[in-house]
Formats: sequence, C-alpha cells, structure tokens
Amino acid sequence: MIEAERDLAEDAEWKRIQQNTFTRWANEHLKIIDKTLMSLETDLSDGLSLIALIEVLSQKKMSKHNKRPTFRSQKLENVSVALKFLEREGIKIINIDSTDIVDCKLKLILGLIWLLILHYSISMPMWESDGDSPNDKQTPKQRLLNWVKNRVPELPIHNFTTGWTKFKSEKNFELNFWSFFLDWNDGKAIGALVDNVAPGLCPDWATWDPKDALQNATEAMGLADDWLGVRQLIKPDEMTNPNIDEQSMMTYLSQYPSAKLKQGAPIRPRTNPNR
Repeated sequence: MIEAERDLAEDAEWKRIQQNTFTRWANEHLKIIDKTLMSLETDLSDGLSLIALIEVLSQKKMSKHNKRPTFRSQKLENVSVALKFLEREGIKIINIDSTDIVDCKLKLILGLIWLLILHYSISMPMWESDGDSPNDKQTPKQRLLNWVKNRVPELPIHNFTTGWTKFKSEKNFELNFWSFFLDWNDGKAIGALVDNVAPGLCPDWATWDPKDALQNATEAMGLADDWLGVRQLIKPDEMTNPNIDEQSMMTYLSQYPSAKLKQGAPIRPRTNPNR
C-alpha cells in the first residue's frame, strides 16, 4: 500500500487520471455481468474480478479456479490462471507476475490493464465496422492516430496529448526554437472529431474559443456519450488537463471507430456556415 501511494505521488496528476480512466473502462465491460470495481489497486487482488473482466473481454470461460479465495496461495493461483490465459490469447506479459497483483502494486496493475485495453479495445475490434483497411506494419497507436487524422483533416493533429515540434522554414531550414502544435486540451479537436463521425452533431466546433476549453470538451463529449455511445472514460476536466497521459486518451478515442449515430440525434447545420 505504501509503495502504491509513493508511485501515485510521483507525477500524481497523470497517474490519477490514468487510474480513473482504466477503472471506468473496466467497469464499462463489467457492467454486463453486474459487477463493479471500486479500486483497481485492491479489487483485483484475489483474482476473481480479473478473471471476470477477462472472460467478458475474450468471451471465453476461464479454466477451473478458486471461487472463494481466502488464503494468499489461493489468490496467487487465481491470478496465475488469468495471466496464463492471457498468454494463450497472444498477450505478452512482461515483468508482471501474480504476486504483483495480489500485493496491490498499482503501477504494475495499471500496466496489466493497459495490455488488456491495447489488445481488446484498440488492436482487435477497431477496423471491423470501418471502411478503412489497416496497415499491418503500423502499431496500434499509429493506426488509431491515422484514423483520427483521416477523420479530422481540418486540424493538424499529431499526437494524443500535448506536443512540441521544431519549426522549419519554407527552405526546410530547422530553426533553433520550438513551436507548439495542436493537442486536445482546448476541446476543439474532440468537437471536430464528433462532428466528422456524425456530421451535424457538433457543427460549430470551428467557432469555439480555445479559452473555453472545459465548456468545449463538455459539449462535445456529452454529445458523443448521448448520441454515439462513446462513454466518458475520461471526463472533460481530464481531457483539458495538460497532464493527461497518452494511454488515457487512446483508451477514450478507441471508441470512435465503431461509434454509431442513434436515431433522434439533434443533427443541425452550422450556425454560421460561411465560417
């Protein structure tokens, strides 16, 4: 517990956002079986919730395990069953073993959950209902980023968080200063993505004031939640936080490729179509 608190204290803001995001992601899947995690740090320690989550994600039943683990050895055995199952699913588990989960080592638990997100929410399903063909040589991160960039050609999106790049002149001469390029913190990019996935759902994003970042993100993410089924795995105040981490953003954005517009959505033209 002390080690977990120390891990969270270091760069606490982005780690707290990541912990929140990963917990919401897990609970979004676990609600199918009426199960909820209150804390990733402690609730996976007996292996039962981890097994339940993996069974929901994989749509496969786990091998025999202890349904009422009391002793440490029983908990370790349950987590081992889960980790061995994941390896058979083709997920490489590196530097994480059953003792890390049973001993509530938050940093490694977050690492394990990220592997599940990467495999089941980003790598596997995102192209099934989309017309794009993935490039097998691209990493899941590159594929998702390219998908977003193709949907939002109006904005120079280069990453999933905040970034800086060296400015180059027309003669390609690299100058000795850095220029800021667009990120997601002002809420306009998510508004653009929502409107490109469902034209007319968020038509006025281009006129939004970047200074109203929280209001922008709240509107866009609320519309996506209500009408596209894109759950708020991150919250608007987290998206507009400059400390948000890449993995949290990828977890949230990975829902968009399979998003479908619901009937009755408030589709409308732009307030000022000439802008």
